[in-house]
Amino acid sequence: MRRALEEARAALATDDVPVGAVVLDADGAVLAVGRNTREADHDPTGHAEIVALRAAAAARGEWRLEGCTLVVTLEPCTMCAGALVQARVARLVFGAYDDKAGAAGSLWDVVRDRRLHHRPEVVAGVLADESAALLLEFFGDRR
Repeated sequence: MRRALEEARAALATDDVPVGAVVLDADGAVLAVGRNTREADHDPTGHAEIVALRAAAAARGEWRLEGCTLVVTLEPCTMCAGALVQARVARLVFGAYDDKAGAAGSLWDVVRDRRLHHRPEVVAGVLADESAALLLEFFGDRR
């Protein structure tokens, strides 16, 4: 999670919402990292999770990320939750809950929906205070 927090802080340089993500392989080695790039790339899909999943798939040479863990500073939205399910990610670890758009237990629970073909293990609230503090500071400066 500390590596994901570094990525989140790096997003601030491009005025993107500070969310960072890391994909770990089955042995715990960093496979890929990502940060929000919506502002920098003018891309609505530029969420940290999507950026990291794309990079991990490219590094692996396949779209299936079986055995991998996605670590992200903020609970994934529906788009990102759907992407990690589609990628067959084994485990999701996230920091802060997102009561307005979270899809891993807060608003929706896409990742645990029994109707889907794959359901990753979910570990929530890891360094949640630190993750939330970055977001609160970012949005507080804009109000």
